[in-house]
Amino acid sequence: MLIKNGLIHDAVHGEPYIADILVKDGKIAAIGENLTAESEEIIDARGLNIYPGLVEAHCHIGLDNYGLGPVGQDYNEYGDAVTPQMRGIDSFSPQDQAIPKALAAGVTTVCAGPGSSNVLGGTFVAVKTRGRCVDDMVLLESAAMKCAFGENPKRCYSGKGISARMTTAAKLREMLFKAKEYMEKLDAAGEDVSKRPGFDMKLHALLPVMRGEIPLKAHAHRADDICTAIRIAKEFGVRMTLEHCTEGHLIVDEVKRSGFPVAVGPIMSGASKSELANRTYATPGILAKAGIPVSIITDSPVTGEDQLALCAGMAIRAGMDPFDALRAVTINAARHIGVEGRVGSLEVGKDADIILCDGNLFEITAKVRRVILDGKTAAIDGAVC
Repeated sequence: MLIKNGLIHDAVHGEPYIADILVKDGKIAAIGENLTAESEEIIDARGLNIYPGLVEAHCHIGLDNYGLGPVGQDYNEYGDAVTPQMRGIDSFSPQDQAIPKALAAGVTTVCAGPGSSNVLGGTFVAVKTRGRCVDDMVLLESAAMKCAFGENPKRCYSGKGISARMTTAAKLREMLFKAKEYMEKLDAAGEDVSKRPGFDMKLHALLPVMRGEIPLKAHAHRADDICTAIRIAKEFGVRMTLEHCTEGHLIVDEVKRSGFPVAVGPIMSGASKSELANRTYATPGILAKAGIPVSIITDSPVTGEDQLALCAGMAIRAGMDPFDALRAVTINAARHIGVEGRVGSLEVGKDADIILCDGNLFEITAKVRRVILDGKTAAIDGAVC
């Protein structure tokens, strides 16, 4: 495939430029002027804007099952407040009707997983948005371990062991202490099976967190919950990403000092609970201006996955730099979930996930004309191929 004469917004350079993109074997083979190719599909993109496929850093698509109501929701386990052994991949349904809607809107990669009912909910999976079996869609099987602070664990486990924020924090600490001890015993035993601790599925699931292989993905809206999440992560020396960060604009210095990346959203929702009272479209821009790595998320189904670009547009309207907003739904989001080596920008060697758009992708009047996923046309004018 050869895409000619489009205005390229590559999420690397601050200014767009007109060039051609050569695609071979599902990858971007070259970007430059006057490229040629024999016996290839040639697309004239003159007058169109070209963007990387959008990346969603935090959602529940595939586990929510659009249109099926509560019976289709497979993203929260209510039988136990602490379930790190759960895996989002095991609930992910490629037949969720929200997936083709996302693809037609240019969302080519999503990180989906457990909700926030539990103190520890299990792992998120990063997938492409096309396929019949999740195993064929996977970019990263275990992208992060979900943990949650604030109202949701309190509400979901009221009368069942959690009544206060300090209880949630204590339960998380307890599991991290136990996981640390479990890891140390395993490491000390080495190849001597007789010295290994008895297998514990919950603690075993936390080993990648304790070893720094994946981050804790911390659901935290309120400023105090954000600070608690940071405090615990620093205490145990584990990686963390801050998810939602609704009041992050109130504690910019503290968030920046943590060094943790932030995924802000959903910003296109009302104050449906007390934690969202200070919600504002300006949060992503304020944090990005401070030099904090920011992604913008839909938290689908809270906001439809197909509205990810519009979420970035609303942040621009509230003052976010347009280039920062582009990166917030492309390369920053890819880094946030650990797949930046393959997606998130238009660069030679990366997966050929490309959007051809009539107009500015982040404005409501934009028309997505073609979506290319892994070098093959996946959608044309809103219809999935």
